[in-house]
Amino acid sequence: MRAAVVVFPGTWSDRDCLHALETVGIESRRVWHRERQIESDELVVLPGGFSYGDYLRCGAIARFSPVMEAVRRHAEAGGLVIGICNGFQVLCEAGMLPGALMRNDSLRFRCQEVHLQAASAGSPFTSGLDPARPLRMPISHGEGNYYADPETLERLEREERIAFRYVDASGRATARANPNGSLRNIAGVLSAGGNVLGMMPHPERACETLLGGDDGNAIWRSLLARRAARGSGLTADPARPGASR
Repeated sequence: MRAAVVVFPGTWSDRDCLHALETVGIESRRVWHRERQIESDELVVLPGGFSYGDYLRCGAIARFSPVMEAVRRHAEAGGLVIGICNGFQVLCEAGMLPGALMRNDSLRFRCQEVHLQAASAGSPFTSGLDPARPLRMPISHGEGNYYADPETLERLEREERIAFRYVDASGRATARANPNGSLRNIAGVLSAGGNVLGMMPHPERACETLLGGDDGNAIWRSLLARRAARGSGLTADPARPGASR
C-alpha cells in the first residue's frame, strides 16, 4: 500500500502523517499543491495545518489548488481520501463532503485529548474498528464545530455516513465529551461512496505508545486489513448498501 500526502503552503502535519503511515508499513510520498498527478492505488492524505494561512475560511483557498482537481478525480474513481483537521475543512469547502466546520462553541482553540467511537462499519477506514472500544487521540483546532442542515444530518444517519462521534471514556456521546459543539457529537463523516473520510482528531499524533498512545494506528490498519482481504487495489466498494451518489 502507498500513500500520497498533500502539502499546501501552511500545512504542518505532513511529517507527522508520513511518520505514522510508515510506522504501520504504508509507503508514503509528499505531493506539492501544484502537482496534478495522483496514482490510482494511492491513499490520499490531506493533513492538518493552516493551508494558505486560513486567511478567508479554513480550507477556502486550498480548494482551488491544482492538486485538488486530481484529488477529486481520484475520489470520483473510487480512490481513498482522508482529510484530517484542516484537510477535513478543505474537503468540505471543495464540496467533497457535506456540511461545514465552524468556530468552536467556546470560541477558543482546543488542544486536548478526546475519545472517539466508530459510528459506521461500512467504510475501509472503520471496518476494522471495534465500536465498543473508544479510541483516544488528540484534537488541535479552532474551527472544528461540525454543522449541517437537519435534512443532511438525517441522511448521514440513515446512510451510516457518520464515521466517528465524540464520546467519553466509557463510550457515551455526552455534551461534556464534545470539545467543540459539533452537532450530534460528530467528529468525522464519510462521502456517499464511503471512500472519502474527513475527521477533526489527529490519528497521526497517536501512533506511538511512548508518546501517549497508538490508537490512531487502528484507522490505518483498518485500511491495510481491507486491502489484504481484497488482495489488490485500494478502492472502496463501488456501491455501499444504503449509500446514494
